[in-house]
Amino acid sequence: MHHVIVHQHLYQPPREDPWLERVRAEPSAAPDHDWNTRINRECYARQAAAVAHRRTEQGVPGDLEAPGGVARVVNLYGWCSFDVGATLCEWLATEAPATLAAMQAGDAASVRRWGHGNAIAAPYHHVILPLASPRERITEIRWGIRDFERRFHRRPEGFWFPECAVDEDTLDAVAAEGIAFTILAPYQVEGHDGRGLPVRWRGASGRTLAIVPYDGSLAGEVAFGGLLRAPEALADRLAPFTPHGHDHDHGSARELRATTLATDGETFGHHHPRGDRALLEALGLVVHRPGVRLTNAAALVASMPPSTDVRLISPSAWSCAHGVERWRSNCGCRLDGQRHPAQQWRGPLRQALAQLADRLHAQYAQEAAALFRADAWAVRDAYGAVVGEDGEALARFVNVHLVEGASERQHQRARELLELCRATLRCFTSCAWFFDDVDRLEVRQVLRYAARALELSGHAARWTPEFVQSLAAATSGAPGAPSAADVFVRDALPHRDPVCVVAAAAIASAANGERLRRFAAYDCETHRHPDGAWEVHLRHRRTGAVARFTGRVEGSGPGLVVKLGASDGPRDGWQTLRVDELPEPIAVSLLAAHATQDDALTA
Repeated sequence: MHHVIVHQHLYQPPREDPWLERVRAEPSAAPDHDWNTRINRECYARQAAAVAHRRTEQGVPGDLEAPGGVARVVNLYGWCSFDVGATLCEWLATEAPATLAAMQAGDAASVRRWGHGNAIAAPYHHVILPLASPRERITEIRWGIRDFERRFHRRPEGFWFPECAVDEDTLDAVAAEGIAFTILAPYQVEGHDGRGLPVRWRGASGRTLAIVPYDGSLAGEVAFGGLLRAPEALADRLAPFTPHGHDHDHGSARELRATTLATDGETFGHHHPRGDRALLEALGLVVHRPGVRLTNAAALVASMPPSTDVRLISPSAWSCAHGVERWRSNCGCRLDGQRHPAQQWRGPLRQALAQLADRLHAQYAQEAAALFRADAWAVRDAYGAVVGEDGEALARFVNVHLVEGASERQHQRARELLELCRATLRCFTSCAWFFDDVDRLEVRQVLRYAARALELSGHAARWTPEFVQSLAAATSGAPGAPSAADVFVRDALPHRDPVCVVAAAAIASAANGERLRRFAAYDCETHRHPDGAWEVHLRHRRTGAVARFTGRVEGSGPGLVVKLGASDGPRDGWQTLRVDELPEPIAVSLLAAHATQDDALTA
């Protein structure tokens, strides 16, 4: 029997503005609003409804084949092993719920078909776990497991490591949480026989973890070669045997083995247009070959528990030839191999963020000790059960853990501290170090989370100057090249108080006839005074912070401005916001309404 597994790593970094919890427009993702939207359209949504080419319709996997040989739409998530990042799930849940539902349905279908689900868990954030502290590593693992249980309604059997980055302590940490297996590159383990069957890692603690080695050369041909242009060739690489049971290349008798293809899910549709169709056609051919079984990694490990012990190459990753140096040094790994390596900014960037994180964690521990009944770090770990939600779910969580008799202000501060933890963890999203330049949207994004964490700490005025100074060393060294400090000041620090921006947007919308009940991360209430002024009450859905503003709208269209100030503040402290300073969807709506009025008047 030859076992075939296709594993897809589905991930997009958190892109949300940390104050508004909305994804900003990303011009590089055109014609789509942002990269999440574009990747979903090109890839994730297509895999939820893949359609085979006519010439191989008969080969669509058995119970999904329609009568008469006409292929039905196939949910590939029901036939491929996959992990989906928790931060991507957060976005899908609100912006593309049908795609997330297809992933959940595919996992449920695989449980019915094979007895084990296609979905496996991952750390909550896409962090390089060997570079995380033991405490942060445990929190990321536990948050990932809790979110998986909430999304897929079962306990995960397997665990995917971002960039396949592992070391001994990382494997031991997931084994301690009851995880049974992971998937790694063949060159990350020593002692396996190359047949692709599960092998066993045993740690110093005595804990064990099954490892399913994927086929490295096959992964390279799919990701970077032309294999997805030839479904028949892909099928031959997945199950390289004739119907008579002999290897195509060597004519040897078939032996028990497995072929696992592991690659980014974005390969099928984004990196390779129509790659989803090629994959479906290849799987349709594979399942009809005698002696071949399409399955998932969990089912394979359960049916063939490993008996061969291997040694882990520690640390190691699938996208760095130097262990995990790509995420902390100028090791030479980069996307553009024609350019001279100039990633010496990676080390100072990580060092600056790590020093800030140490200070933020100390602040959390000090304040949380007086607010929570249980250990502060245990409460942070438990927060993973609700971190993907907002509003009442977060309020209930805090109420359960607060000391008895806590005040309303203590309740709000507890929520702010837990959000401080979330923002701090997001600062280490691996994408910030993966690419070649410091002046990229991935670095800008983690620095925005740093700015938000500084604000939530309550010490931004004292700590920010030192943080900016530490970021100055994170530069490529090229003449005129920006440093991470430049990026932080220019793109991460908000140039307007985000609360004021939301208040102005709510007032402008109300004056235009649309009263917002909720916008971005805020619940909104607007009231008009007899003198024509507007009052808006805002409550942040994650922290519970409340703000009240009074304002007036002047002008219209491109000339519209909102003048506002705190409801209990002096009038001379009011500020003026132009329409182009309002959040993108509100500004677009106001300008479109003005254009419509102009057209009507012209007509």
